[in-house]
Amino acid sequence: MPALVNFGGDDDFYCGSSFYTNSSDLGRLCSISSQVDVYYPPRKRARVCAPFIFRETVFEQKKQPSIDVLPDECLFEIFKRLPGGRERSSCACVSKHWLMLLISIRKGEYESSKAVKENTDSVSDDAEMISSDEDEGYLTRCLEGKKATDMRLAAVAVGTSGHGGLGKLSIRGSSSSRGVTNFGLSAIAHGCPSLKTLLCGTCLMLGMKGLISIAENCPNLTSLSIESCPNIGNEGLLAIGMLCSKLQSISIKDCPLVGDHGVSSLLSSTSAVLSKVKFQGLNITDFSLAVIGQYGKSVTNLMLSGLQNVSEKGFWVMGNAQGLQKLVSLMITSCRGVTDLSLEAMGKGCANLKQMCLRKCCFISDNGLVAFAKFAGSLECLQLEECNSVTQSGIIGVLSDCLLKSLTIVKCMGIKDMSSEAPLSSCDSLKSLSVKNCPGFGTASLAMVGKLCTQLEHVDLSGLCGIADAGLLPLLESCEAGLVKVNLSGCLNLTDEVVLALTRLHGGTLKLLNLDGCRRITDASLVAIADNCVFLSDLEVSRSAVTDSGVAALSYAEQLNLQVLSFLGCSGVSNKSLPFLKKLGKTLLGLNLQHCNSISSRTIELLVETLWRCDILF
Repeated sequence: MPALVNFGGDDDFYCGSSFYTNSSDLGRLCSISSQVDVYYPPRKRARVCAPFIFRETVFEQKKQPSIDVLPDECLFEIFKRLPGGRERSSCACVSKHWLMLLISIRKGEYESSKAVKENTDSVSDDAEMISSDEDEGYLTRCLEGKKATDMRLAAVAVGTSGHGGLGKLSIRGSSSSRGVTNFGLSAIAHGCPSLKTLLCGTCLMLGMKGLISIAENCPNLTSLSIESCPNIGNEGLLAIGMLCSKLQSISIKDCPLVGDHGVSSLLSSTSAVLSKVKFQGLNITDFSLAVIGQYGKSVTNLMLSGLQNVSEKGFWVMGNAQGLQKLVSLMITSCRGVTDLSLEAMGKGCANLKQMCLRKCCFISDNGLVAFAKFAGSLECLQLEECNSVTQSGIIGVLSDCLLKSLTIVKCMGIKDMSSEAPLSSCDSLKSLSVKNCPGFGTASLAMVGKLCTQLEHVDLSGLCGIADAGLLPLLESCEAGLVKVNLSGCLNLTDEVVLALTRLHGGTLKLLNLDGCRRITDASLVAIADNCVFLSDLEVSRSAVTDSGVAALSYAEQLNLQVLSFLGCSGVSNKSLPFLKKLGKTLLGLNLQHCNSISSRTIELLVETLWRCDILF
């Protein structure tokens, strides 16, 4: 093949004869001077011209470094013959001009793209190698803050092209002045056709053209997340739906230009494979939810949040459309359209629903919750958070009507202690109960739960300031299966009596115990734990009344194999506990001694030196 460039030195050009007379001469080998020969192959793609000045018979050039005298056509021919990704990355670092030229070269245009197998040890600094079973898409890259710029993305596109291709890209928080624009995302689309996962968060200058470029050039895209991108609208989603036939996961949050047209086009085009859908803070209406209910035939996970323009009718239609038969997990947050009527419809239309989470849905009452549980026969996990119209009666109705395995109630202010004389149906399927920060949940409620749920293994009552020993003891006594995880953090009124009963009844199964903030817990509890708990691996007694004597009792227990231990804020633990902590440290992986004011810095230093396997917080 003729030499592309043949320099004899760095001298200026000698003005020779006419460069060319007509366009047919472009395919010939033209002698510019005695020092430079340039070959122009036929049928070249158009290139931006370098800073040359043509006259009738004279070819002039501004004085500059010798390599820059070459027109872009020549540089293009040189770059496409580079043997591998390392060489391309090196050339891309020379100047923005060279970087732009390298971006314009498609993967198939490299002469070495099919002949050379890249050495995976030469991955550039702009990418991180991760394991993958696929032939392409080995690399992942995350750009955040000031690093999220068009030039960085262009460099990533060039640097990863020779190493299996970029598989995952995350862009977060680009600046408003030098942030990511359509150009940067188009460079990724052009240079990384193997891209499978794309996350764009707070890209203020990114518009629909960049997303359309991704759709046109990345047919293997399976996951797309767009958050706080105010210039991305319906046209971009339409292109994604039409061209990305393998899309399995879509997440769109706080994009004001995204409306019904974009969402409906996306759902109807990808209905065969789309399995995970998340829409939050969008200006969509009932129409979009109707499309989800009709075309979401493959959707297994659905999250809807902050949809202020969706009414009761939208959720009702979504449920009655009968298209969400494969839906397994549904999470709805801050949607005023969720009412008793629409909730019942969703229970009827989602026959295989196993997990349901309702947050800040203020129009749901006991009637809607019980009706939903009645029709959702496969329901296993239910979470209610800040649903203040739900009372104790609704909770009892749910436990009586379905085979729940897990129930979580958080900040539901409508739940109050009430005594019930009606016969209660037991719920032997419930294994996990979490009631957090519900001030009205007290002794009577605990007793009722104890009668209903006798097979509990996990109990979380954190933040229930109102419960006392008398309320919790019946629950502990009714758990027949043996408790494994117990969280009583923030239960200020509990005493050693509860811990003594807990360790006596469930010491053979207990693995995790959290007594953070239980200020009336003393060394007597630690002695009981040391004597009865065989499998306990995680213990937290932060902000309690335990002292060095309790630490000593734990260290003498030969059967204990604690891995995580926390004494945060325990002023009764002092330097005297040093030998006991060293002994416990044989199995510890984490030790929290923060705000233990009676322990000196020297003691901490000795512990850090001795317990080198343990992560010590101080």
